[in-house]
Amino acid sequence: MIDKITHLEQEARKLEPGPEDREHYLQLIKQYTEDLLQNLPEAPANIPPIDEGKGLHEAPINDQPISMANAIELIRHNIDQQALNPASGRYLAYVPGGGVYPAALGDYLAAVANRYSGVYYASPGAVRLENILIRWMCDMVGFPAEISGGNLTSGGSIANLIGIIAARDSTKLKAREYEQAVFYVTSQTHHCVRKAIRVAGMADSIIREVAMGERFRMDTQALETQIKTDMMAGLRPLMVIGSAGTTDVGAVDPLEAIARVAKKYDLWFHVDAAYGGFFLLTELGQSIIQGIHHADSVVIDPHKGLFLPYGSGVILVKHLKKLYESQHTTANYMQDTYEVDEYSPADLSPELSRHFRGLRMWLPLKLLGVAPFQAALDEKIYLCRYFYQAMKKLEGFELGPYPDLSITFFRYTDTQENLNQFNQKLAKAIQQDGRVFLSTTLINHQYYLRMAVLNFRTHKAEIDLALEIIQEKVALFSQ
Repeated sequence: MIDKITHLEQEARKLEPGPEDREHYLQLIKQYTEDLLQNLPEAPANIPPIDEGKGLHEAPINDQPISMANAIELIRHNIDQQALNPASGRYLAYVPGGGVYPAALGDYLAAVANRYSGVYYASPGAVRLENILIRWMCDMVGFPAEISGGNLTSGGSIANLIGIIAARDSTKLKAREYEQAVFYVTSQTHHCVRKAIRVAGMADSIIREVAMGERFRMDTQALETQIKTDMMAGLRPLMVIGSAGTTDVGAVDPLEAIARVAKKYDLWFHVDAAYGGFFLLTELGQSIIQGIHHADSVVIDPHKGLFLPYGSGVILVKHLKKLYESQHTTANYMQDTYEVDEYSPADLSPELSRHFRGLRMWLPLKLLGVAPFQAALDEKIYLCRYFYQAMKKLEGFELGPYPDLSITFFRYTDTQENLNQFNQKLAKAIQQDGRVFLSTTLINHQYYLRMAVLNFRTHKAEIDLALEIIQEKVALFSQ
């Protein structure tokens, strides 16, 4: 048996590269990422994929190791040189963030040390660091420090799920009552909310789409009328979900007015601020997003407005005890972890095993300070306004309402072609060109192009390029 153990140890020790190998790996990765970042300003925002990464099948997972240089080439060709490039400042689609460089270093430090951040007992410092970030964000949205809290999640989808479950559990609803529970949203509410309601076991609950005004904001009079109608019918209004920056059009719901209705009828008020939440760091953003402090729970995505890499979300709850009661469980093997003076992330979300994701957020804030983030956020609002005003001056374009934050949409109408078909053709031409990337959406069954300005690498030059390309493609199709 000793010989067997010795042989296995020799093979297993290959999992621990020595100093020279580690240095070699780091040098190759450093050179690759430096080349990527150096070329990023001129790199396409979209490269139509040739083989969709199928070359990875030529290097299957097996017991034949390859070199780091070969691994990097596989990544370069099959991943980084195909399809969308969200790191680019010319990427103006969906809701980009970009990925600030120090965040990657934070992830590297977290992965190498491999601290378990789920339970305070296992790594008090890691949990304290994440809770400091949570408290900073609670202060940003105006939640009282002594009773509020939250959890760093993988993104807005899980954060919304946690908020919905907290609302469900705080009402003490029984499963047999789910059919009478009512959620109030708009057609602009992010689709992950409906998914979260289903995952929370409430697929049989009622989801009301409340009417909106011309600026795609929830009509609070219609909300109140619907709540009263539902109560008269014996239903149980449970939760109203407002948005601080919708994904489609960037609209900010009237949160102050929604809060008054929610309080009047004892509904849990949840705000999805995944896109817009970090605009609260600036006075301009605060003037646009008013009343969020009245919410019972708020979702914010640092991988959007704080420009972190994908996989960074937050759920904030005004009364942290309600979140704890909704998620906390015990186990015999965890008995050593119970007597602590900080809430553990594992007690505030479905996750037990989790990445120490706080370090990717903490390190950029500490190295750079808050001021550059504030400047970038205000810049994005003004860049979107600049684009909107420039488009207004062009003939033949129809625009949506003046942007609340940094998303706007438009279409070309001066054509004899079917408008939906023409704008679909226009969008495809811009996307295949690749110098900038815009996405599309449907508004009242009409096809629109959509611009989202949020990447920290997006500046006036990128917006001017987008304006140039839009006009270039329209002129091409108008010949």
